[in-house]
Amino acid sequence: MLEPSHNDELPVIPGKRYFTIGEVSELCAVKPHVLRYWEQEFPQLKPVKRRGNRRYYQHQDVVTIRQIRSLLYEQGFTIGGARQQMEGEGLTPQSPSQFNQLVKQMIAELEEVRDTLKVR
Repeated sequence: MLEPSHNDELPVIPGKRYFTIGEVSELCAVKPHVLRYWEQEFPQLKPVKRRGNRRYYQHQDVVTIRQIRSLLYEQGFTIGGARQQMEGEGLTPQSPSQFNQLVKQMIAELEEVRDTLKVR
């Protein structure tokens, strides 16, 4: 199995319409029980269920799983934080200047808190 930091080394997704949970597990380097858990935690992940509750994932599901994997294993998000990112609620600066502005704002707010605590 691949190390968490090697998301770019995952195999290419074949041009199939449906994938079994075992195939997705190999394509995303995540165990099947983790995939089942993520289905409960991420509303975007809804595989088709047929015959005896067998899961069949589509191409977009595999891409979504890889995004979740990246958020959790590479970027260090919690399940809740990854869920917010996937829903678009996360704070994601679009450019380096926006990121720098965000950092400066956070530093200013933290300095205010520090100064408030010093006074007491």
